[in-house]
Amino acid sequence: MTTQITPVQTQLYINGQYRDAVSGEKYELYNPARPSELVGYAASAGTEDVDIACAAAKDAFPAWAALSYQERADYLNKIADHLMANQDALEARVDLFTREHGKIRREAVLEMTRISDRFRHVAAYADRLSEDETLSGAPFDTIITRQARGVAALVVPWNWPVSILGAKLPQALIAGNTVVIKPAQSSSMATTLTVSLMAEMLPPGVINVITGSSSKIGDPLLSHPSVSAINFTGSVEVGKHVMKLAADNLTPVTLELGGNDAGLVLEDALLDEAALNRMYLGVFLSSGQTCMALKRIYVHRSRYQELVDGLIAVASKQVVGDGMLPETTMGPVNNKGQLDVVVGMIEEAKNAGAQVLELGEVPDQALYEQGYFQKPTLVLDPDPSLRIVREEQFGPAVPIIPFDTIDQAVTWANDSEFGLCSSVWTEDPEQAVKVARQIEAGYTYLNGHGPMAQDPRAPFGGFKHSGIGRNLGFEGVRAFQEPHSISGPKDWLL
Repeated sequence: MTTQITPVQTQLYINGQYRDAVSGEKYELYNPARPSELVGYAASAGTEDVDIACAAAKDAFPAWAALSYQERADYLNKIADHLMANQDALEARVDLFTREHGKIRREAVLEMTRISDRFRHVAAYADRLSEDETLSGAPFDTIITRQARGVAALVVPWNWPVSILGAKLPQALIAGNTVVIKPAQSSSMATTLTVSLMAEMLPPGVINVITGSSSKIGDPLLSHPSVSAINFTGSVEVGKHVMKLAADNLTPVTLELGGNDAGLVLEDALLDEAALNRMYLGVFLSSGQTCMALKRIYVHRSRYQELVDGLIAVASKQVVGDGMLPETTMGPVNNKGQLDVVVGMIEEAKNAGAQVLELGEVPDQALYEQGYFQKPTLVLDPDPSLRIVREEQFGPAVPIIPFDTIDQAVTWANDSEFGLCSSVWTEDPEQAVKVARQIEAGYTYLNGHGPMAQDPRAPFGGFKHSGIGRNLGFEGVRAFQEPHSISGPKDWLL
């Protein structure tokens, strides 16, 4: 029996004010664990709302860009404090996020609290950003300054919307830009409430958030003449579409797209309980709906069965169900369309003769059949041509494939159109770095994988079809700026 919960309603936040969409339209959001449960209503923006938000951001830009880096950093620290100040409000956002998204509550807590750390981390860049680069030598002296681009359109996906926003929003702000944010429609409410709280701490128009379908507001926002930078996180297919939209205005783009991360488990890898738990989280955190999840495991043939047995032991202990229940360790897939993709890949592998193990406990079978659930699934030694190997599954299933030599494993890892992340599992530090350098990916973890192993100081992004440009780190700030060189006669400037 479930408790009746009053549906939440969220509005747009533009120019320092909460407001409904011009049309007055709203859309409904339902709980993926209980698809008949209405979670709430979100404002459904249209092109007029896009115009109003972009105008507000454009008007706010000159004054915001004129502040010093330290002044903007002070605002970032105020945002970080404000997000954590009201524990009851934080708990309410966590509950809403769990219900609208489906992820387990402790993952929602992680996401809602981690973003404050991201703001504080970026604020600490103020001194470094304040230092112009200088070039000295006859006949010129040169100062290289950096200028904010202007209005930045930030588009975040449904899987980790708040965390991913934390990889681009504080960077855009400290760089001197104003922003218009579009969250993904299927997990927009908790993100909108969080962003609105941030915006309350800033001058009107610096942060604006609009919600609605991509078909109604995505294209108008990304092709808007007032937008001077685009930062998009999402699928490869949509990323290509974003580039086409940006081309008309020659708008600079940063794209963090899909991944099909390979993990290479070498012959000497430590496969104790701690390592297996880290590997399990690398695959199945947030039900596998993570761009940087471990999506292909290549293991030395001599350790193959040991690894399989170890992951079976970990996965078998998992409890699949409603993320609001404290005993649940894996929630549902966020939406029916993505569940169908994952199940389709699993069924294809079964039909091709691969051994498929669907593991974990299901305390409530009726709920499992009603919601968008899939147990943690291991696909053993599948044909490498299958979709479960070639494509990004973005759900709780992973292929495990034995290899005989490191060269073979590296070749297989690189045989992909993706190149977001990878991992190397070994007890030999020298070998770990040697192998990592051969992998075509933007980020390689050693003896770990995914968000829990990520250093926020490092740039994040992908090779090949996994994206263009970088988020996070100091490079993530520079992505929102234009270099401006000022040269003069020797001894004029330095």
